[in-house]
Amino acid sequence: MSETLFRQQKAHLDTLLSAYRSLMAQYDYDAIALYSGHATPHYGDDQMPTFQAFGHFVHWVPLWQAEHSWLVIHPDQRPTLYLYAPTDFWHLPTALPQEPWVGEFEVKLCTDVTMPALGERSAIVGDINALRESGAALPQGQPNPETLVHALDELRMIKSDYEITCLREANRLAMAGHEAAHAAFAGASCELDIQLAYLAASRQRESHVPYANIIGMNQHAGVLHYQHYDVRAPRQRFSLLVDAGRRFRGYSADITRTHVGPDAPALFETLIGALHGVKDRLIARLAPGVDFVTLHEQMHHELAEVLIDHDLFSGSREQAIAEGVTRAFCPHGLGHSLGIHVHDVAGLRTASGEPSPAPEAHPALRLTRTLMPGMVVTIEPGLYFIPMLLMPLRNTSLPINWTRVDQLAPCGGIRIEDNVVITPDGFDNLTP
Repeated sequence: MSETLFRQQKAHLDTLLSAYRSLMAQYDYDAIALYSGHATPHYGDDQMPTFQAFGHFVHWVPLWQAEHSWLVIHPDQRPTLYLYAPTDFWHLPTALPQEPWVGEFEVKLCTDVTMPALGERSAIVGDINALRESGAALPQGQPNPETLVHALDELRMIKSDYEITCLREANRLAMAGHEAAHAAFAGASCELDIQLAYLAASRQRESHVPYANIIGMNQHAGVLHYQHYDVRAPRQRFSLLVDAGRRFRGYSADITRTHVGPDAPALFETLIGALHGVKDRLIARLAPGVDFVTLHEQMHHELAEVLIDHDLFSGSREQAIAEGVTRAFCPHGLGHSLGIHVHDVAGLRTASGEPSPAPEAHPALRLTRTLMPGMVVTIEPGLYFIPMLLMPLRNTSLPINWTRVDQLAPCGGIRIEDNVVITPDGFDNLTP
């Protein structure tokens, strides 16, 4: 592991400690305790779903699978890490790596589920309901005080150098998977085999991905969160959409690429190129002070131009937007905040913690912030041929070239997605 990474992590932890202590002074807390969480079995079963630790815990401790663990931050001493590490021969217990960050904490290895000793003027942040349901006696303190939780969310909106390094490495590893997925598609593999190729090349098991990979061929590429993997290759290969990520030290990449198959109409490959251009032009506009809602609206202007330029719509750009044509071809938002969570916290709040919901016309938009240096966002324009969204337009006089739309329908759709950090003078695209 790079010495530079560890130096960045030390600075990251120093900044967090200072910020948490300021919040403790502001809200008059003697301690802030972060609970990592724990998995609970499926109903009526003894099998557990894949677990990932609470994001605010991972913000400090790069052990995203640590269950039943606590981090307690104090005003005047080192943070205390209560790490659950039972003596067990059924499962391999959590172990501390031999890395410098461990020395920043007072570590208590706990062989049993342990609750930290806290006073009444402490804040407890995490899945308190799961603790209650487990029958555990809760520590003293205030559970999830709203103003404090919003302030902690805001600390995660602006990424440190350490976090950006982690996100960049997650992107590098994910792109190795995307290249392997493309090669498997070229080799006439089925969706499941493409998924397995992605996992092998990105060096991860399926339970470790930050979100369920979307591997959609043909019309499945038009199912925005397609959740299955066909085990047989289709007779005709029109398209492949891969929306897949990778974790690195708890930080998530979220990348999408769309590929043309040998049986697709030539127009589909042209449209993929056009969407790459839309993505690049939108990224070029990223800078501090840019309003993300305005940028999302610019995406619709760009999509209208693509529809007109490729003879899918013969009206004006203004008509395509006003009549909902571009929304039918792209129903999702331009992007979202990215970090420990794929859809990271505080995207729909202002810097002061006030709600900032998505506009009524764009309800799927997950980010409404004014961009600031250190934010990391996804930019992911799309163009889809989804029958249930396009059907209402067929009963209108809108000048849509339905012959061309029907030719493209077997391809499902296109999405291109990069991960980008906002810098003081513009942007840095983390996706190689």
